[in-house]
Amino acid sequence: MQPKNSPLNWNDLQDFLAVASAGQLARAGSAIGVDPTTIARRLRRLEARLGRTLFEQSRGGQVLTEAGDALLVAVEAMAYAASEITEGSGSRDGPSGTIRISVAEGFGSWFLARALPAFLTAYPRLSIDLVANSGFLNPSRREADIAVVLSRPKVGPVIARKLADYSLRMYASTGYLEAAGQPVSPSQLSQGHRLVGYIPDLLYAPELHYLDEIQAGLTASVRSSSINAQHQLVASGAGIGVLPCFIGDTDRALVPVLPDHRIMRSFWLVTHKDNHKQAKIVAAKEWLTQLVTAKRHVLVPA
Repeated sequence: MQPKNSPLNWNDLQDFLAVASAGQLARAGSAIGVDPTTIARRLRRLEARLGRTLFEQSRGGQVLTEAGDALLVAVEAMAYAASEITEGSGSRDGPSGTIRISVAEGFGSWFLARALPAFLTAYPRLSIDLVANSGFLNPSRREADIAVVLSRPKVGPVIARKLADYSLRMYASTGYLEAAGQPVSPSQLSQGHRLVGYIPDLLYAPELHYLDEIQAGLTASVRSSSINAQHQLVASGAGIGVLPCFIGDTDRALVPVLPDHRIMRSFWLVTHKDNHKQAKIVAAKEWLTQLVTAKRHVLVPA
């Protein structure tokens, strides 16, 4: 058995980095040309040397523990420094591995998905899991590397900062307005108009409760838990609905309704405090920040 005061084996650290990036022993072995059983043996030796558990076994593969996250930051820095020495400062492949990003459905499908190709071109060794649905994965429970949420978390071992503001307003199709008429005040919305909105008992965040901010007491009669489904309902003439401007303003089939009545919300960028310095996460956070800065006119139109 390797004594605890012996130097760390660089091969063991490289195998650790490969598993952390791939998330599975088999994929890591395929990537670096080492048998998975050899990698597993080296990981056990490394854990024994450090006296810490670096990975937890899940149904999907190997998941970093808090100790593993801390080690990964250091090993990535070592690997980068080694590549600079051996390959020269002009060769920079950038971070590798998989990043899981949890975002609101509309922001993910209408905003991030269209911009991701540029990020993947800049970081060809990274893979992206874009989780864009109703609800968020939780970085504090290590369900995601990065989450873009609608409010700042109040508890948990996370680091959060505001990413961007965005605005919403009401929209309808031209066909619907021709048939039902164009409302000129919020009070007219409850007079012969169908409203599209969320299902109240399925709201996954209180920030999605919009209609009361337009006019107290308004209720939707056509409802969905999906913002993309609501968009399609509004576009097909089912009624008037509140949509983010980055969705509504980009659909030429939609017409703003009561355009002066806007709703403001914010996106918050959240990471776990133990892994927020990982190279791949730093790269993704910088890209997200640059993206929303460049697209502020889309998020909050004049």
